[in-house]
Amino acid sequence: MKPITRRFLGGLAFGTALLFGLAPGAFAQGKGLVGISMPTKSSARWIDDGNNMVKVLQARGYQTDLQYADDDIPNQLAQVENMITKGAKVLVIAAIDGTTLTKALQSAADKGIKVIAYDRLIRGSKNVDYYATFDNFQVGVLQANSIVDKLGLKQGKGPFNIELFGGSPDDNNAFFFYNGAMSVLDPYIKSGKLVVRSKQMGMDKVGTLRWDGAVAQARMDNLLSAFYGKDKVNAVLSPYDGLSIGILSSLKGVGYCTPQQPCPVVTGQDAEIPSVKSILRGEQTSTIFKDTRQLAKVAADMVDAVLTGKTPEINDTKTYNNGVKVVPSYLLKPVAVDASNWKHVLVDSGYYKESQLK
Repeated sequence: MKPITRRFLGGLAFGTALLFGLAPGAFAQGKGLVGISMPTKSSARWIDDGNNMVKVLQARGYQTDLQYADDDIPNQLAQVENMITKGAKVLVIAAIDGTTLTKALQSAADKGIKVIAYDRLIRGSKNVDYYATFDNFQVGVLQANSIVDKLGLKQGKGPFNIELFGGSPDDNNAFFFYNGAMSVLDPYIKSGKLVVRSKQMGMDKVGTLRWDGAVAQARMDNLLSAFYGKDKVNAVLSPYDGLSIGILSSLKGVGYCTPQQPCPVVTGQDAEIPSVKSILRGEQTSTIFKDTRQLAKVAADMVDAVLTGKTPEINDTKTYNNGVKVVPSYLLKPVAVDASNWKHVLVDSGYYKESQLK
């Protein structure tokens, strides 16, 4: 386009703004800036979360500032502080460590900026206005039910050997995932139908810092060498696909996932493409699908509401106490995915193309 045409269009936009009684700045800025702070690009789901939120918010007339912090806490803090300085009207934050943002969120509150915790609860701050997430306790319940069903525990089969993995101890969700799973598994452990040969139980022993698949793989290596010589592991509770892939790599390294020694039951979460492919190969047993398109829409609805003086739609006012207050929340329903329903849930819904998963 020639420069003179750009000037002409600029003048036209300016004239249109004046015609409708808008200041040129207001015309250019739309409804205002929304800061979106995501933890990392190392997980495909956070990339999807960020992209989906930008898409929804921009379609509604907002400017967006999407930043990824590379799982670095000081980096995320600096990015949030920068969003405040830029004049964001709302902050949507998926925290790396939700206890480290208290001072920055006080600064946001002092400027009248609303804060929406996204998928991960921000702890230790009174300045968290709303929380958009999935029913994280139910995620763990679904993961455990996958183990129960596959092993036939309800039919009285067993005993079976199981090992437990938890998520990152600095992520509030990890405790909900683990507690949800244990609400189902614990009775079978107490009755002896499930045996944790390592005796490693509780988030202090089974947590995996930063959701790191390499850390999970190394721990599984250690568990197999220390506790599973002649005995075989029959199931592994894994809270996230990135850990599941590492766990399966460890298992394959000592002869599992062969016709002679099939894979144990291995759970997961987020329906990431490598894990869906693993399910189709008969390796990983199941994953939990959390439709980030829906979560992005819920967060965008919250943004709309707080900036127009309305109360966002919420469906939970009891569950999420961040240590200072109970944060009003909207919880979405997670969906268990395995070899029987992957196409209906993931492809027919338009989330993936079938060609991506083959």
